[in-house]
Amino acid sequence: MSALKFSKKGQELLDMYARMATEGYERVDKQRVDTAFSDFELRPYRPQVLSIFNQHSISTVLDYGCGGSDWGASGFDEESNKSAIEYFNLQNAYRYEPARDLDERRQVDCVISFDVLEHIFISDVPSVLRDMFSYASKLIVLNVACYPAAARLPNGENAHITVRPPAWWKGMVDSISVEYPAISVFLICSSGWRNSSAFPAWSANMWQESRTFVVEN
Repeated sequence: MSALKFSKKGQELLDMYARMATEGYERVDKQRVDTAFSDFELRPYRPQVLSIFNQHSISTVLDYGCGGSDWGASGFDEESNKSAIEYFNLQNAYRYEPARDLDERRQVDCVISFDVLEHIFISDVPSVLRDMFSYASKLIVLNVACYPAAARLPNGENAHITVRPPAWWKGMVDSISVEYPAISVFLICSSGWRNSSAFPAWSANMWQESRTFVVEN
C-alpha cells in the first residue's frame, strides 16, 4: 500500500473533515447537519456507471473517499432493492475514507471516486490522482463537483475548496493519465446539484493509437 502524504494544508483539511464526520457541520444556510457525508453519491449515476463497468468487465472496485457508502447494503437500486455489489455484479468492493480512518486500498479493476476531488487542497490534487490510478488495473471513474457546496468547514470556509470548471479538471486528469496509459478514464463533472455531463471515456493508449495528432476533448 502506497503512503499517500498530504501537504500541511491538506492534512489540516483532513483533520477538519474527520471532525465533521463525527460532529456534523453547519450549512451555508445556517442549518445544522448532524450526520455528515452519509449519502451514496454514486446512486443517481448507476445506469451510466453500470454501462461503463460492463464495457470494461469490472469485477472489483475501490471506492476512494467513500464517505458513508455501504456497497453491501440493500436498497442501492430502488427498483430491484439490490445492493451496489449486486447491482454492478461485483465480486468485491473495497473502501477508502481517511476522514473515518478506513483504509482498504488494494489493486482492483476499477477505482471509483464521487464528490471527492473538489474537497482536496489544490496542491494535493496531483498526488491524490496518482494514488487513485496506482490501484486501478482497468478503469478510473471520477465525479467532480464544479460548484460551491452547501456545507461549511469548521473554520467557516466552503467545503468545496477546489472549485474549477470541467475543462480544468479534464486537463488535470489528462496530465496524470499519460503516466498510466493503459487505464481508461470516465470523468463526470457536475455544474450543480444533479446537473452533470460526462467526457467520453479515454486512455492515453487511445491517443497513441489514433491516426491523428489532434486529440479532442
